Amino acid sequence: MVQQDSDKGSNGTQPPLCRHANNLLHEKSPYLLQHAHNPVDWYPWGDDAFQRAIREDKPVFLSIGYATCHWCHVMSHESFEDEVVARLLNDAFVCIKVDREERPDIDNVYMMVCQVMTGSGGWPLSIVMTPDKKPFFAATYIPREGRFGMTGMLDLIPKISLLWRNQRSDMVSSAEQIKNALITASPSDTTHILDEQVLTSAFEDLLLRFDHEYGGFGSSPKFPAPHTIMFLLRYWNRTGDPRALGMVTKTLDEIRRGGIYDHIGFGIHRYSTDDRWRVPHFEKMLYDQALLAIAYTEAYLATQKPQYRAAAEEILSYVLRDLTSPEGAFYSAEDADSEGREGAFYLWTTEELERALGREDATLARTIYNVTPDGNFLDPHGDSRNNILYLVPSLEKIAQKHSITPHEIAARYETIRSTLFFVRQQRPRPTRDDKVLADWNGLAIAAFAKAAQAFKRPDYADAAARAARFILSSMRSPDGGLYHRYREREAAIPSFAEDYACMVWGLFELYEATFNARYISAAVELNRYLVTNFWDSIHGGFFTVSGTSEQLIVRRKEIYDGALPSCNSIAFLNLVRLARLTGSSDLDSMAAKLCAFFARTVQESPALHALFLCAFNHALGPNHEVVIAGKMEGNDSQALVHAYHTRFLPSVVVLFLSDDGNDITVDLSHYAGLYCTTNGQATAYVCSSHACSAPTTDPEKLLELLGGAPRDSNQAQ
Repeated sequence: MVQQDSDKGSNGTQPPLCRHANNLLHEKSPYLLQHAHNPVDWYPWGDDAFQRAIREDKPVFLSIGYATCHWCHVMSHESFEDEVVARLLNDAFVCIKVDREERPDIDNVYMMVCQVMTGSGGWPLSIVMTPDKKPFFAATYIPREGRFGMTGMLDLIPKISLLWRNQRSDMVSSAEQIKNALITASPSDTTHILDEQVLTSAFEDLLLRFDHEYGGFGSSPKFPAPHTIMFLLRYWNRTGDPRALGMVTKTLDEIRRGGIYDHIGFGIHRYSTDDRWRVPHFEKMLYDQALLAIAYTEAYLATQKPQYRAAAEEILSYVLRDLTSPEGAFYSAEDADSEGREGAFYLWTTEELERALGREDATLARTIYNVTPDGNFLDPHGDSRNNILYLVPSLEKIAQKHSITPHEIAARYETIRSTLFFVRQQRPRPTRDDKVLADWNGLAIAAFAKAAQAFKRPDYADAAARAARFILSSMRSPDGGLYHRYREREAAIPSFAEDYACMVWGLFELYEATFNARYISAAVELNRYLVTNFWDSIHGGFFTVSGTSEQLIVRRKEIYDGALPSCNSIAFLNLVRLARLTGSSDLDSMAAKLCAFFARTVQESPALHALFLCAFNHALGPNHEVVIAGKMEGNDSQALVHAYHTRFLPSVVVLFLSDDGNDITVDLSHYAGLYCTTNGQATAYVCSSHACSAPTTDPEKLLELLGGAPRDSNQAQ
């Protein structure tokens, strides 16, 4: 594993100087810089590497990972830092390193290759391909020596090299077959039509896979899947089925109690290696924080339960503290490893607790956090008595056991937590990946903006606005588009469809949090750029890369909602909302065409397309368009806005018209200029399913028109 050296900066990307220096030395990616002093003669992705492969008649070894990936560190230490393995790699291949977060287009294509060839995928991703980028071998982690049925690098490299020399035609033929399989895997049937039944099918599939004991879906490893939570909330809102809300609350409660949740410094680890959410894979990703914060915020709006608001605010406090740049943009991730061990920053022994807290509080802390003298975490490289902190049973039950009041246990818990936080801050921190990605920032902007609306937190709106201003100013390309990545004062890499889709989502939420028209104007502008450069005008749907970008072996359209929702799912939601807000029939038609293109794929496995179904739920209706006319700072306007913001209303869009006559929103909407205040009082106009109600100045009447009366969330218990 990569050791943290005392001369590293906060991002941990500067390795100690040695006699090796390869072609990654001047890259910006923290992941690539971690490998800049490997004895492997790495190249970044580009013409230089492929031209050399052609010139020397060698296949290409492509290794894809990211800076905070634990198993990437393991493979690096075992193989890429090893002189023997490096010599074999350099002799047999031209070697290329790719940061999957910088180049998701490359990662998407070759991850699909790995899944087609092996049935699974993950990082590190190892691909061997011809000099013209056609793959014929795929794997994930490969050990240095073979073990447990896995071929090791020392045996694999000579074997592939021999096949390349002696059976070249077979390998090239195999590569062509794989390329053709990727092309035919793209959906092409646009005759299928979705209806409301697809929502029920997704719900029933999730119900079958739901873990009724520990929450979540399936067995280990378990991912939080926040967009699945978002879908279930919408299904419950549509049908009133208490089982849907029950799956939401059980899952969110178990996640927050488990070891996947950082109880000392907050934030969510990437996934749980067990089915109880207790043993996390310790890295923290910005997109997980953003999407989980949205899920907890929406759960709070649906149930009004304070623990969900607390969880969302804690997650966002972690982002503000540890993942926010001085300029206001959001960094990408924190590593799983520190001091050369996975999770070392987060683990505790009973002796460490007693030194930090004193005997009395340490005794209570051991009960609260399930700490045992023998440890509850198998740490082969560290102290075997280490413990992950998780909350089972609840604080209420602990209070009963110790015969103290809930108020007292809450106060003592916060004292214990804050003390442990202070002590933990003195430890060597995990490496932080300090690059700024446009798409992940878009998700974070959406999370802060949605929380600003729900919790009346203008500071959250300010945080979202700072990030939005940074992306829209410092990461703008000369043609009016965006760059994907920013680091060390350099914006680079032309953006992908995800960047535009996520930023439009974030800007839409920021508009509804502030009703500052420049944010919706920027959303419309970026959406227009996305359509112009990524839309398939023949079949529908958005390609991952633009028509002017580097073309890989296939030009893909993503639709699967995995750890991250796909660009097409997010774009579908954006198109539906923007069409309703602006009154654009063109956007509405585009949304329908996108839906039709992916309909059969979604119908075949609806639960794997949760955010797509959130968009379809909105499009299907009932949905509402609201125009509020008034003075933004007026109490009457704020009362109407507050009524809307504090209810779970997932299929409502709101346009605010300032009565000063200077609101540029009028230029963005086909119908905005038709509305005004009533006798000088802020007025709401509500339309639903192409029919409009009489205007109202009463917040309660507005909620009635929107169907926003609170449901009995206790039915889920």
